[in-house]
Amino acid sequence: MRILKYIFLLLLLAIIGISVYVATQKGDFVIEQSTVIKVPKEIVFNYVNDYRNWEEWGSWKEDDASMEFVYPDNTVGQGAFYSWKGSNGEGKMTTTFVKQNDSIAQKATSDSNEYASNITFKDTVGGTKVTWRSEGSVDFMSKVYATFSGGVNKMMNNMYERSLNNLKQVITKEINTFNVTVNGVVQKPATFYIKQTTTTKLKDMHSRLNPMLQKMIAFFKNNSISMNGKPFVIYESVDTQAGTITFSVCGPLKEEIYVTPGSDIIVGKLEAFSALKTTLTGDYSHRDEAIKKAKDHLSKNNIQQNTALKYIEVYVQTASEVKSPSKWVTEILIPVQSAVVVPVPVVVTPPVLSPEVITD
Repeated sequence: MRILKYIFLLLLLAIIGISVYVATQKGDFVIEQSTVIKVPKEIVFNYVNDYRNWEEWGSWKEDDASMEFVYPDNTVGQGAFYSWKGSNGEGKMTTTFVKQNDSIAQKATSDSNEYASNITFKDTVGGTKVTWRSEGSVDFMSKVYATFSGGVNKMMNNMYERSLNNLKQVITKEINTFNVTVNGVVQKPATFYIKQTTTTKLKDMHSRLNPMLQKMIAFFKNNSISMNGKPFVIYESVDTQAGTITFSVCGPLKEEIYVTPGSDIIVGKLEAFSALKTTLTGDYSHRDEAIKKAKDHLSKNNIQQNTALKYIEVYVQTASEVKSPSKWVTEILIPVQSAVVVPVPVVVTPPVLSPEVITD
């Protein structure tokens, strides 16, 4: 019995000693990791700026396979966030500041741990240099784990290094995997739609488009309206001298609706027209290549473009439905001259839409 008492006492002293040692260890951390990705800066920025992509490259899921992620309606840009829950706890990350194609600032909580981070994107030889800097503190249990892993800074540096390596592999493969198919001339039926229009720099269009697209989808959902097909974009005008583009994000309707005066939501009607359909499977950054292939097809086959009408892009498969950019599907419709298209008569009694406003 005396021996057991001594063993118990030694164990107790060991536990107390370890607890005191862990408690005196530094819980604060400041880390910085960088990598170079052989992909243009705008593409890397847009990919990282959408939290729906983080599940694909964050190393935390490698350490906790039970993690489940929850995404709100908006996962892009300032104010966007996502949350997670797993065997190691739960947390939330929020974007607090965005400078287009330059940097993203964030705040995160993980159980009782809090930290702030900043991700910068810089042009460099061969691609984009991504630097991820973070600082914060961890709770006692995290310090216990970190103590046996070489300390808090080593543990966090290892996690960020693995994540950036994953990002490099995923984005290089996903962004560069794409296919362009010219489908031929199709008939686009008449449809009513609601739209929101904006003007932005040409280089910033994709970054503006994604959050607007998410908000349009959320608008339909929040107003209990069924979208009659897939959302699409109408290219209103391009000012090459100013380097700007005006475009409208649209949601097709089953029938015409009315909106209250003063709403920034506009109801329009797309008349039936003929168009050359080209399908881009892959990241939207390959749009220019898809349009070039479509125009080459027009020229080769002596098909006359209808310049009185505007380009339209239909988003058949987006990040909201599938995380892998290589599986996104965009249909590009270039209006062409054709035989007379018989319009589809539409006779409806429009319901009145609640005065909800989508903001940029």
